[in-house]
Amino acid sequence: MDVKKQLLAIKTGASQLLPEKDLEKKLSSKNGGKLKIKLGVDPTAPDLHLGHAVVLSKLRQFQDLGHEVVFLIGDFTARIGDPTGKSKTRPPLTETEVKKNAQTYFEQVTKILDPKKASIRYNSEWLEPLTNKDIVQLCSKITLARLTEREDFANRIKKQQSIALHELLYPLFQAYDSVELEADLELGGTDQTFNMLLGRFLQEQFGKEPQVVLTMPLLEGLDGVQKMSKSLGNAIGLAEPADQAYGKLMSISDKLMWRYFELLLHKDSTELSQMQTRIASGGLHPMELKKDMASEIIAKFWSPEDAQKAKAAFEAVFQKKDYSQAKGVTLPKDLPNPVWIVQLLKTLEAVKTSSEAKRLLESGAVSVDGQQIKGFSEEISWKSGTVIKVGKHRIYRVD
Repeated sequence: MDVKKQLLAIKTGASQLLPEKDLEKKLSSKNGGKLKIKLGVDPTAPDLHLGHAVVLSKLRQFQDLGHEVVFLIGDFTARIGDPTGKSKTRPPLTETEVKKNAQTYFEQVTKILDPKKASIRYNSEWLEPLTNKDIVQLCSKITLARLTEREDFANRIKKQQSIALHELLYPLFQAYDSVELEADLELGGTDQTFNMLLGRFLQEQFGKEPQVVLTMPLLEGLDGVQKMSKSLGNAIGLAEPADQAYGKLMSISDKLMWRYFELLLHKDSTELSQMQTRIASGGLHPMELKKDMASEIIAKFWSPEDAQKAKAAFEAVFQKKDYSQAKGVTLPKDLPNPVWIVQLLKTLEAVKTSSEAKRLLESGAVSVDGQQIKGFSEEISWKSGTVIKVGKHRIYRVD
């Protein structure tokens, strides 16, 4: 593909390309246009989710264009903790936690990337061996004023909130990854813009050709407000069962559906406009379009077979009320019968806390065998075949 067509493909769906002229120059001259593309992810949770898939899909596009892709696992930086978007210091993860979280990353990433065309690297390779002298020299490359330009740091200083010294080192170490890898382009979400531009700056300080920065939009989670995040409980994990992921996709708002079409399925403005027109004219029901969206996403990131089965199960349970197709669960033999409703919800892993259960109960979102349960202290008798419904799209059937 010629340079102009590559640039157009690369920019499609992206937020910013900084600076575009540098990428055009790299594509035109360097190694026949073959670039080294870096994506760094800290294993702060064991599972990747569809928010990561937005960026990973763009990384796959670089593979398809013939570029060298480096998927960097920040096993060292995860032990520091990136404070992006946080108003206070994030507790660093232990080495054991990081290793546990990183174990499944490669398997999940290969759902999207071609493993034969990607190299997996860990930043502990070069950050662990750094001596005190090395770190001091690294710190000498940048000023405190530059570091505190970062939005979340600036906000905390303005509000007189504390910033731990190790937090300031995080963007510096992430930037140093680009120096070691000699990246031509770094890819990431818009929340990583500062860190990636710092990588470009640091490469210049070490006498290397500076990388180009390509940012991708952040995908809102199931709540439609905050970015998708495991810690916020609004994520769809790539390792989740396909039917569970399908159900979650069906739970999003009609408004958010367009965002998922755009960022996960790469529908352009013309296609979106055509679908919106069909809905406005009554020629297409939003529920049917949302099922198409969920099926396409499951087919793309799981498999076409999974998509067919998930759609059939969803229609059977939620439209035909055939609860024999609902998720079967085996309750522990020592679970009381009758059981406190909150304990039952926790056992099903439908909630994590009693306060979460209380909110669901008070809102009328919990029912057992079709009977709405609102009492926080209520006890439930259960048997094989008992159906528990939590919210709109979570149904459990006791085996």
